[in-house]
Amino acid sequence: MTEPSKVIHVRNVGHEISENDLLQLFQPFGVITKLVMLRAKNQALLQMQDIPSAVNALQFYGNLQPSIRGRNVYVQFSSHQELTTMDQSQGRGEEPNRVLLVTIHHMLYPITVDVLHQVFSPHGFVEKIVTFQKSAGFQALIQYQTRQSAVIARSTLQGRNIYDGCCQLDIQFSNLDELQVNFNNDRSRDFTNPNLPTEQKGRPSQPNYGDAGGMYAGSGARAVGFPQLANAAAIAAAFGGGLPPGITGTNDKCTVLVSNLNPDRIDEDKLFNLFSIYGNIVRIKLLRNKPDHALIQMGDGFQAELAVHFLKGAMLFGKRLEVNFSKHANITQGPDTHEYANSNLNRFNRNAAKNYRYCCSPTKMIHLSTLPQDVSEEEIVSLLEEHGNIVNSKVFEMNGKKQALVQFESEEQATEALVCKHATSLSGSIIRISFSQLQTI
Repeated sequence: MTEPSKVIHVRNVGHEISENDLLQLFQPFGVITKLVMLRAKNQALLQMQDIPSAVNALQFYGNLQPSIRGRNVYVQFSSHQELTTMDQSQGRGEEPNRVLLVTIHHMLYPITVDVLHQVFSPHGFVEKIVTFQKSAGFQALIQYQTRQSAVIARSTLQGRNIYDGCCQLDIQFSNLDELQVNFNNDRSRDFTNPNLPTEQKGRPSQPNYGDAGGMYAGSGARAVGFPQLANAAAIAAAFGGGLPPGITGTNDKCTVLVSNLNPDRIDEDKLFNLFSIYGNIVRIKLLRNKPDHALIQMGDGFQAELAVHFLKGAMLFGKRLEVNFSKHANITQGPDTHEYANSNLNRFNRNAAKNYRYCCSPTKMIHLSTLPQDVSEEEIVSLLEEHGNIVNSKVFEMNGKKQALVQFESEEQATEALVCKHATSLSGSIIRISFSQLQTI
């Protein structure tokens, strides 16, 4: 076995995984002093401040499979005791140069030369831009008049998103000294020579967005300045640069009709606990004339679509739920509606992208957080065992806070535990429960 080192070797790092994703994975364990992305090998090297921090990280992820954007990553000690400049040069160009190589990850909106010029020109005079499609994704070469401008642009923009939640900039220095530009169009531009022809023929290097381009174009994407965008971008970025299979992203119906409920055991708060996993809840109405039916108004059409997609056919209290879009655009407030718009239990007011990433159909495993610091595994088991047979459980600490994983025999038992015990009090703490996508503890 490799001896402990403060350098951690990470494998299976797909192109959709950013430096920030890796930082978030390891920051709870201590200060990270260096990070090198070895994009060509789908690997990364990450140096912690000291060996105990690295040991803690690897012990933790030895028991809990780390996953980023739905992809398992594998961690081990590196054979390096220290990252040197030479190791880093494999990963990216570190030698300053006036030409930058820019890779754009999670590209949900078309990126043109004009968009790139708006992003990069505040940092110095941009002479030329060339864009192209590679296996690593959409890339661009950007030539500044001076090397100093390129250095400032890289240090300022590295890791930033052009739009909120997507189109992330991954910038390195190119080894090219001068760009050759033959045409001035959406894909290449020489700002020092406005008289170049526009190319009439030739395939665009932009990916073909089909309907998605039209869908997103109307959803609030504005030219740069790094604006806040519509929810669409945050959702898609959370799911690794696209949308989950079966999610169109084009639904605008916010209200969901749930039927085949168990009227003896269901109430508005239990429905809130289940549906709030997929978005913020505005209001809920149980139908008096159909006691096994309920209407749930979600924060927007995306969130409603996630709920319909992931909960259709789920089992709860012995019944298989039917979940469909309602013909009603919204639920009229009245004496028989429960209001949740201002509830601080809505999960998506904070860390929206993270919550979208955790959306999934009900699983046998639930994750508990915001637990009392002195909570024991026995207390967790005794709180939940009335809902089904607990196969396995584990209490652990993350960022200094107690959390737990509990595995039930069936998805239905886990779902019941979640709807009955989420947002309840345990020794004075309001606990939070979600489904976990981990297969085993």
